[in-house]
This record gives sequence, structure tokens and C-alpha cells, in this order.
Amino acid sequence: EVQLVESGGGLVQAGGSLRLSCAASGFTFDDYAMGWFRQAPGKEREGVSCISSSDGSTYYLDSVKGRFTISNDNAKKTVYLQMNSLKPEDTAVYYCVADPMAIATICPFQTFASWGQGTQVTVSS
Repeated sequence: EVQLVESGGGLVQAGGSLRLSCAASGFTFDDYAMGWFRQAPGKEREGVSCISSSDGSTYYLDSVKGRFTISNDNAKKTVYLQMNSLKPEDTAVYYCVADPMAIATICPFQTFASWGQGTQVTVSS
């Protein structure tokens, strides 16, 4: 059974930074996509960023381009999301996702079998 454990959320002022981490266990695949979705209260869930373990190709939501950076450590099956210049509209629960069949570059349109429990990110104005 695949488990995704997230860490790094919290409360930060606008303009600040946070780094999310997600470690996968029970994952036997060598080629997969991992990434992050988020959901704010009253809003639909949206794909924020994803990365491919095989070639490092990435996807970023337009509103986070230039501010967020996704990276991974394949040996540790861990994905990171460095979030800089945070804005109040980034406030949401961030969920880690992983799937061996998903395509990272179009991750908002992919189905991910594995989800983390979510970590709260709150950006105050």
C-alpha cells in the first residue's frame, strides 16, 4: 500500500516562503509522476505542480509560475515544493499525489491513485 506523508505547511505572512515535502512509502514503481494539488474553502481542487521521476519534466499552474519550484529525490521517493513570494490566495490545503501512470506535464487532467492527508498552508495579508 502506497502512503504519502506531507510536511512543511504552516502560517506565513504574504511575501514569505514555505517548503512542502512529501515522502512516498510502499511505492515499487521506478517511473511515476508526483506532485501537488490544493483546495481552498469554497473552491474547486486544482493542480499546482507535478514532476516526472523519469525525465524531470514539470507542470506549474499559471498563477504560481515564477514563485513555486518543484523538485524530487528519486532515491528517497520524495517530492518538494518550494513556495516563495506567497500570496493570500495561495491559502489552501495542499495534497501530495503520486501515480505511475500519470503524465506530469498535464497533471491537472490526470487521475492520481495515491493522495496524502493534506497539509494546511495559510498566508496572511
